[in-house]
Amino acid sequence: MKLLGYIVKSLWGHRSRTMLTVAGSAVALFVFCFIQSIQEGMRDLRQRQEANGSLIVFQANKFCPATSHLPQDYDQQISKFNGVKDVVPIQVFTNNCRASLDVVVFYGVPPQKLRTARDFEFLKGDWNEFETHQDAAIVGQAFAARRDIEVGDKFSIGDLSVNVAGIYRSDNPAEENYIYSHLEFLQRRQGANLVGTVTQLEVLLQPGADQEAISNQIDELYRAGPVETNTRSKGVFQAKSLGDLSQLIEMAHYLGLACVGLVLALVATTTLMSVEDRIQEHAVLRTLGFSGFKVFGVVLAESTLLSLAGGILGVGIALITLKLSSLSVGAEAVTVAFIPSYRLAGIGLLLALVTGVFAGVVPAWYASRTEIVPALRSV
Repeated sequence: MKLLGYIVKSLWGHRSRTMLTVAGSAVALFVFCFIQSIQEGMRDLRQRQEANGSLIVFQANKFCPATSHLPQDYDQQISKFNGVKDVVPIQVFTNNCRASLDVVVFYGVPPQKLRTARDFEFLKGDWNEFETHQDAAIVGQAFAARRDIEVGDKFSIGDLSVNVAGIYRSDNPAEENYIYSHLEFLQRRQGANLVGTVTQLEVLLQPGADQEAISNQIDELYRAGPVETNTRSKGVFQAKSLGDLSQLIEMAHYLGLACVGLVLALVATTTLMSVEDRIQEHAVLRTLGFSGFKVFGVVLAESTLLSLAGGILGVGIALITLKLSSLSVGAEAVTVAFIPSYRLAGIGLLLALVTGVFAGVVPAWYASRTEIVPALRSV
């Protein structure tokens, strides 16, 4: 405890340098956590959809949801396949097919099928209100928080307006960025007459069903028309929809590593400067009976404390910001949530700790090897 007090006093004695180093480390780890949170969202999306066991039937050779138009009666034919539990027709409307931080996605689904296809928890509102009004919609809590929407509000995007009948929570963070409305309402929206067609079909499978075999059967059935299909597992479909965005998210990993490198260089430089400034002080410690190993430990503890302080500050601010902002990024009506988690906090703090230790090794070794007499004579 005495050494800890000495270390804190030493750092506070050069408070400007200490505060700038902590601030720099905090900024770097703040950026790292943001990058890691979108990667956490991508990983969570893939894991959930792989475990979900459902297929998406889309029009072949089409990409943006606005261009896909499947006959709605395909659902009756596909539902007869062995291993198929249910088929959900979905009409999709989005304000932007390109990558965006402010994408709005409407899913038009028959209300009775929505209750069985999604596991939602109503936070506010009334399910009966949604079922009985064609222009009603239920909104994910992340989207509602981002747009400051409450039950009873009217939400409009372009020529589409809905009355918010409820706000829901989902175990899947990405789902909380969608708006669910009535299928026929989206089909008959202003300027469109799409009754009888849907954007896609979601095929819910029985446990143990062969996804690949059923996908091939569906595509083979409609290979000759009237509209050719492309059927994939939901996870593969969403990864394909995200396209280049998913590659950019993966490449951002290197930017995160650069942030870690920045913390390492910053803390190492600050600690080395501190050692150079206090060379006489370390020599005095040696004359008072401190071994070289103990001096090594004191300097190493200083660098670790600096890095850890920056880590706690940066990670803490990042998690609070992510939680309050409910950020997501989307492309082609598929969204990926920025996920703050205990795992993310643990990784950030562990990196701060490890970086602090590595950054202090060279300065600590230099301080522990200093010759006492020349150091005491130095000015």
